[in-house]
Amino acid sequence: QVHLVESGGGLVQPGGSLRLSCEASTTVVRLYTMGWYRQTPGKQRELVADISPGGGIDYADFVNGRFTLSRDEDKGSVYLERNNQQAEGTAVYFCNGQSNSGFSYWGRGSQVTVCS
Repeated sequence: QVHLVESGGGLVQPGGSLRLSCEASTTVVRLYTMGWYRQTPGKQRELVADISPGGGIDYADFVNGRFTLSRDEDKGSVYLERNNQQAEGTAVYFCNGQSNSGFSYWGRGSQVTVCS
């Protein structure tokens, strides 16, 4: 069983920084495509960015340089960072791990609320 645990969410002031962490395992992080998704009320969950086992990172078009995804294989973790948070960053952020055979695993999500 694959367990993904997100942390780092909460209240963020406009203009502040955010760093989300997803703790998995060293095996999962090395062998799975790991991604960050976000979801706002009434909308479908959407991909923010993902990283392949080979290290290639893809960002959604709307990211436009505002998010940075990184991976620490030794810690079995992936991260999502953003500086200069704005209101449109309010969402529940989910960590996802997908195996080469197509199995997909989700964390429970981490709420990020941007407000002053």
